[in-house]
Amino acid sequence: MKITRLETIYLPDYPSILFVAVHTDAGLVGYADTCYMPDAVAGFIHQFAAPMLVGHDPLAIELHWRRLYEVIAHIVGKGAELRALSALDVCLWDILGQAANMPVWQVLGGAVRDRIRTYNTCGGPNYGRAAKGSVGYGTLDAHGKYEDLIAFMERPDELAFELLSEGFTGMKLWPFDYVAHYPGTGWDNWRSFRGMFEPNLRSLGGHDISAADLNRALVPFRKIREVAGDRMEIMVEGHGLWSLPAALKIARALEEFQPAWLEDLMRADDIDALAELRRGTTCPILASEYLATRYEYKPLLEKQAADIVMIDPTWAGGITECKKVCAMAEVYKRPVAMHDCTGPFTLYAGIHLALNAPNAIYQESVRAYMRVNYPDLVTELPVMEAGHFLAPTKPGLGTTLLPDVRTREGAVVRESR
Repeated sequence: MKITRLETIYLPDYPSILFVAVHTDAGLVGYADTCYMPDAVAGFIHQFAAPMLVGHDPLAIELHWRRLYEVIAHIVGKGAELRALSALDVCLWDILGQAANMPVWQVLGGAVRDRIRTYNTCGGPNYGRAAKGSVGYGTLDAHGKYEDLIAFMERPDELAFELLSEGFTGMKLWPFDYVAHYPGTGWDNWRSFRGMFEPNLRSLGGHDISAADLNRALVPFRKIREVAGDRMEIMVEGHGLWSLPAALKIARALEEFQPAWLEDLMRADDIDALAELRRGTTCPILASEYLATRYEYKPLLEKQAADIVMIDPTWAGGITECKKVCAMAEVYKRPVAMHDCTGPFTLYAGIHLALNAPNAIYQESVRAYMRVNYPDLVTELPVMEAGHFLAPTKPGLGTTLLPDVRTREGAVVRESR
């Protein structure tokens, strides 16, 4: 079997995502997606990766990973290039599973569990869709069901009750972001800025947080605990916005609410500072989907800077590399959680890894994506039952792009044969 062509598909309705397909002469097609800077990712795939992959055996996954990584490591570095490598690697595992007529979790060595727990990251259907140079929270023109970002800011108690009734026992929220972007504006002004909820370019927030702003940002946590007690795990997302002193203030203020973890209150680019944060609070520290490959996770583990390790399969190096990161975290007695706030193939890749990794505890999900976005993109969705994803049963990842995606208005399809 040989690789015959690489294909990238871009849809204007999902401006941050690039879909990737690897085609073979046996008729098998492997799919993946990855998020942010889709033009740059596509450029690497067609200019650098295609000449190295087309005509070669798609099942030589370890060899392809190493050859592509050497190009990245010695010539250009990480970023869009590593996201491209990650997506291509997921495609190859999808092909391997199909060729073996097994789900990916089976060819990884089998499952250690038949399901993996999930939690709801409280974004809406437009969360993360912005193609601008910002995080893109997606509250602009928000309407309809599952606008969970607005809900956790305005009616967190009702949202918690609703999620519990659906079987979710965990929810992730980020009310501190508003304070970092618009410090000192007051809780009531959230409604005024709600249409953006993006960085205020005139503000250099994140270096400190006032007692008043801190108290206002704690309101959702108080309301969730009042209605749900300890039945709901609360995950706190920081998006890397805070300095160490501010992060310590936030962490200590959150201790009374016993969050499941504090995620990326600071960026994981200073492991010593992250270790200091961990020593300074009783809240578990999680880090970080910002890291990529075992070479960046290694110092995090060696310096005991995190209690839980977060991994994104289409950012950190693909299934090949993420399996190694899981194993390395296990050596340090650290659990791992899989990240997905991007696309359906990333979600599937994480589920397969989490079923195989003995130390996996969570697979992230966004219910708005599961019910609004992903059905618009793929043929199959993972089965969720009582707050858990069940093991996929179809060969490979278990889903493919819908047939009409390539012909939708504005779609940009590129091929390298």
